[in-house]
Amino acid sequence: MIKPRLPRVAGRTAATAPAPSQPLRLALALPLVLTLALAPTACSPAPAPAPDDPSGRSGSGSALTHIHGLGLHEDTLYVATHEGIHSPGPGGAPVLVGDRRDDFMGFTVAPDGTFLAGGHPAPGSGGPSNLGLVASTDAGRTWTERSLVGEVDFHALDTAPGGPVYGYDSTTGRLRITHDLTAWEDRAALRALDIAVSPIAPDTVVATTETGVARSTDGGRTFAPGAGRVVSYVSWGAADALYGVSPDGVLLRSGDGGTAWTRVGAVPGGAPQALTAVDARRLLVATGDGVYESRDAGRSFVRRMKVTPGEGGGH
Repeated sequence: MIKPRLPRVAGRTAATAPAPSQPLRLALALPLVLTLALAPTACSPAPAPAPDDPSGRSGSGSALTHIHGLGLHEDTLYVATHEGIHSPGPGGAPVLVGDRRDDFMGFTVAPDGTFLAGGHPAPGSGGPSNLGLVASTDAGRTWTERSLVGEVDFHALDTAPGGPVYGYDSTTGRLRITHDLTAWEDRAALRALDIAVSPIAPDTVVATTETGVARSTDGGRTFAPGAGRVVSYVSWGAADALYGVSPDGVLLRSGDGGTAWTRVGAVPGGAPQALTAVDARRLLVATGDGVYESRDAGRSFVRRMKVTPGEGGGH
């Protein structure tokens, strides 16, 4: 999908309109960037597979056109991309996990270690254009179709201990939930880019929208209007540690579920592509040149995976 870029304003020159100050330009640009990211677009074709490496994992060091999700399982980093699930290899180069190069748009690691994903099959692999919900119980090596195959393109998935799985269905713009990965219930319709579920209150879920963070306390049946800071991605690491990252890469933390935000700092590497809070202090963030990890609540980051962006790709 097309990666959002700052919009260009046509027809304006210094003679026709004064240039706004830098803070004003930024304030005007951020909602527009998120609006572009929320607009439905078609995914770009994936590049040709790279040759297998000697370890049996293919695609070592290949370019990744876009990162859609991040997860940690048994202290191994897993990165969901336009070209399958990858983990860091020697020197931080991305190495394909398993042999599927599907476009995993939505991705999460459930509390029991099950990988859940949605998106589109790899070009030429056959089958419906939407994966529905697929699951892996062997850390992404093999996948099983669970539900909604051919019907739904999940762009965001999240869950919490003891609660249902929430999925944002980009085909209808509706939040859905399931308790058994098979039967789904429709919940509210909204224009969202990402969702996060409270780790202590599974009926509380927040969604990023072009007007701010929208919040539901009834399992996604209704949402209060988006308000406050505009953020692209959110992840709930602890009850008092909801993290968000803005379109321009500012990392924020909320202790009250998204009403008030405190600036932590800037994430390295430019515009964000994905965010996962493992707990209150450990964060994973994907940006334009790699996947970074913080173990001190976002104050400092270390690059875990190098990324050489290819052409196209993006939410």
